[in-house]
Amino acid sequence: MTINCKGQLIDLTLPKVMGILNVTPNSFFDGGKYSDEKEILSQVKKMLNEGATFIDIGAYSSKPNAEFVSEEEEIARIVPVIQLILKHFPETLLSIDTFRSEVAKLSIENGAALINDIAAGSLDEKMFEVVAKFNVPYIMMHMRGTPKIMQTMTNYDDIVKEILFYFSEKIAKARTFGINDLIIDPGFGFAKTLEQNYAVMKKMELFQMLELPLLVGISRKSMIYKVLNSSAEEALNGTTVLNTISLTKGANILRVHDVKEAVECVSLYEKLNF
Repeated sequence: MTINCKGQLIDLTLPKVMGILNVTPNSFFDGGKYSDEKEILSQVKKMLNEGATFIDIGAYSSKPNAEFVSEEEEIARIVPVIQLILKHFPETLLSIDTFRSEVAKLSIENGAALINDIAAGSLDEKMFEVVAKFNVPYIMMHMRGTPKIMQTMTNYDDIVKEILFYFSEKIAKARTFGINDLIIDPGFGFAKTLEQNYAVMKKMELFQMLELPLLVGISRKSMIYKVLNSSAEEALNGTTVLNTISLTKGANILRVHDVKEAVECVSLYEKLNF
């Protein structure tokens, strides 16, 4: 199971880790933390040294009730960061967390390797066209509505069945555009209640029937700290537990704030299974 990133084949048979770099002032865990060049480069170097295969850059917070950010502002935040990172770490495989096709286009033109779309094309009809044109791997996440209203859209009859159907439709559409490298993300925390998040994780192995790589992003989310009556800052241990469970259920990429601990999960999983 491989994806092509800028001519480099990445084998996802052994799971990989994607480090999160938020360049937003309002992300739920690390908002505003990486606001100047020195801090950005230091964090990227740290994540790469700890074993991250990908760095995922987000310039528009997608937390519930997230504030609107204009396309111009998102571009102004993200493009200079791409340029900065690739100037100092030219081999870095950068994933861009955006649902806007113009942001995706400019990011790829400036050296990004993957697009990570929380809306799987639902919020910008031109996204599939852009991904196909540049032939980059495309991460499609399950979500309903927008970050602003998604938590009002949690009515499901059978959530896992409905997510599988959602992905079947998205995959079929992507194939009509000639998109080759697709990755699916169940979207933990997006248009899902606490109980629904765990219902999805409980049956996550069913997503393997889609025969595509699976990305899991549960790092420090409220589905962890609400159960433990703690906070995002105290949710690393819980994150590690659920990352490990995710690996046993077929996760190919762990998207995390804490790379070292996730890489250790993968190393121990590898020892048991490879």
